[in-house]
Amino acid sequence: MNPIRIGRKKQLFWDDYLVNTSLSSAERIQHHPAEKEVALVFDKPWEGDGCDFLCPVEADGIYRIYYMAWEMFDKNMTVHTTQDIRVCVIESKDGLHWERPNLRICEFDGSFDNNIIYDNRDGALDNFSVFCDGNPACPPNERFKATVKLKYELWCFTSADGYHFKKDRLITDKGRFDTMNVAFWSEALGKYFCFIRDFHDYASREWPALNEGVRDIRVLTSPDFRTWTDPVLLDFGGAEDIPLYTSAAFPYPGAKEVLIGLPSRYVERKTWNDNFAQLTGAEARKKRMNVSPRYGLATTDCVVMISRDGFTWDRQDEAFMTPGIERDDNWVYGDCYPTPGLILTASDLPGAPPEYSFYCDERHWSQKPAYLQRYVIRQDGFLSYHAGRAPKTVVTKPLLYEGGTLSINFATSALGYVYVTMADKTHTFKSCELFGDSLDRRVRFDGDTSELIGKEVVLTFTMSDADIYSMQFT
Repeated sequence: MNPIRIGRKKQLFWDDYLVNTSLSSAERIQHHPAEKEVALVFDKPWEGDGCDFLCPVEADGIYRIYYMAWEMFDKNMTVHTTQDIRVCVIESKDGLHWERPNLRICEFDGSFDNNIIYDNRDGALDNFSVFCDGNPACPPNERFKATVKLKYELWCFTSADGYHFKKDRLITDKGRFDTMNVAFWSEALGKYFCFIRDFHDYASREWPALNEGVRDIRVLTSPDFRTWTDPVLLDFGGAEDIPLYTSAAFPYPGAKEVLIGLPSRYVERKTWNDNFAQLTGAEARKKRMNVSPRYGLATTDCVVMISRDGFTWDRQDEAFMTPGIERDDNWVYGDCYPTPGLILTASDLPGAPPEYSFYCDERHWSQKPAYLQRYVIRQDGFLSYHAGRAPKTVVTKPLLYEGGTLSINFATSALGYVYVTMADKTHTFKSCELFGDSLDRRVRFDGDTSELIGKEVVLTFTMSDADIYSMQFT
C-alpha cells in the first residue's frame, strides 16, 4: 500500500480515503445541522413565496447571497407564474445580519430603489447561480461568473463587480438545467467544474416531459470556462438510483481538495391518500394540484455527498435535513434546498468557536413571503468516525506527514475518551487520554515524534463514546 502524502493539510474523516477499513471497527456516521433564526423575510413587492436558489459568495470583505425573487402563483392560485422572475442580492458583514443594498440597476414599478440586479429580459429565466472566480488567470472583467438557464441552454454571464452582469457565452445545451446549476474553480484540482441537472431513463433523448424519467446530476469540466467536456452522470458507486433535484456542490472551505454536495431529493408520491389529507397545509396542497398534481404530491429533503475528483461520490442516503416538525407551510416540494457554500459565523454560545452557517429559503407555495432560514454545523462536522460505549478503533493507511504537532477535531462524553498511537516500523508513540469537545486539541505523545517526519507512519485512534471529525499536522 503506497503511503498517502498528507503534509500539513487538514484531513477529514468523512470517507475512507485515510482509513484502513479492514483494520478499523469504528462506524462512520453523519451529523445534522441545528436550525437557527429567520435571517430575513422576502417581503418586498418584487419578492414573494417563490424566492429560491440561494447562492452565497464572499468577495471584497462582505458576504452576498444571490437569489431568484418571484411569486409562485397568481392570486387565484390557478397559474404557476415564471415570467416575473428576477435576480436579487442581499449582503452581510457577518453572515448573521442581512440587508438589501440599494443598487439602482433595474426598474421595478417605476423605481430603481431596489436590490434587483437582473430581470427577465431574455425570457425563460429559470436560475442564476453566481461564484467569484479564484483562478489567478481569470480576466478582471470576468471575476464574477453566473451559470444561467435560458430556455433550453445553459449560459455563462460575466461581471467585474458582481452586480452588473452581461450575457457572455454558451456553456452547454446538453441537459435540462431546470434548477440551480453550480460552477466553481477548484484550485486543488486545477479546473472548473459545473454541476447541472438532467434526466435519465426516459424514452427519447428529445427534450423530456417534466415528469418523464429520473432527475439526476451531471458534471462537466473546463480548463478555462470556455471549452467544456460533455456532461457525465455522477457515479455513486451503485447506490440506489434516487431522483436528485440539485447538487449544491462546492469545495469544502476547510479542506478544498474535498468537494461536498448537499443535493435535494425529490419524492413524488403518485396518489393522494389519507396521510396527505392530514399533512400540514392539506387544503392549499389540494388546491395547487389543480395546476399540477406534483405541486401537492411532491416533497423534498436533503442528503450529503463527498468527492475527491468531482465524478465519483460517496453519498449518504440517510437524510441530512428533513422538512421537520409539521408547521403551517412545510412538507412541500421546495423544502431543504441548502446553499452551495458555507459562511463561518460566530456562535451564539459565549466562548464557543465559530461554526459554519448555511441557509435555506423556506415557506414555499404559501402566498406568504418566503424567508431566509439559517442553519449551523460544527466545523468539519458533517461526518465523523464514531464509537459508542464499547471501545472501537480507527486505523489509518500509511501516511507521510510534515510538521511536528498533531491536532484533532473530536468530541467525547464525560466518560468517553480517545487515545492516539503513532507508529512506524521501529517506533511506537502513545498519547495520554484525550477527552472533551474541541476543534483543535493538541495530541501529546510519550516521546519525541519528530524522528517520524518523512517516514511512513500509521495512526490508531482508540475511542469510547467519541467522534473524530478531522486531524492536522502543523
